[in-house]
Amino acid sequence: MSVETPTAAEIAQNYSAALDSVTVITDLMALDARDADQTATVARNVEHLELMVAKDYWTTEDLAPLNSAITAGKA
Repeated sequence: MSVETPTAAEIAQNYSAALDSVTVITDLMALDARDADQTATVARNVEHLELMVAKDYWTTEDLAPLNSAITAGKA
């Protein structure tokens, strides 16, 4: 099994994608009610963030917003 060693640019892209998931979760959880598609979207984005925070290549990126969005999306 190979070890994942992304470049700095790939790490930045992955972090940006994770922040996009944070935005999606935050926006949808702010709604008074969510339909089935929106609920599924939140679940997919939570799963994405859980996979991302488990990566061991992060350097100085702030993972707190990712963890907060995971918590909010599971509420």
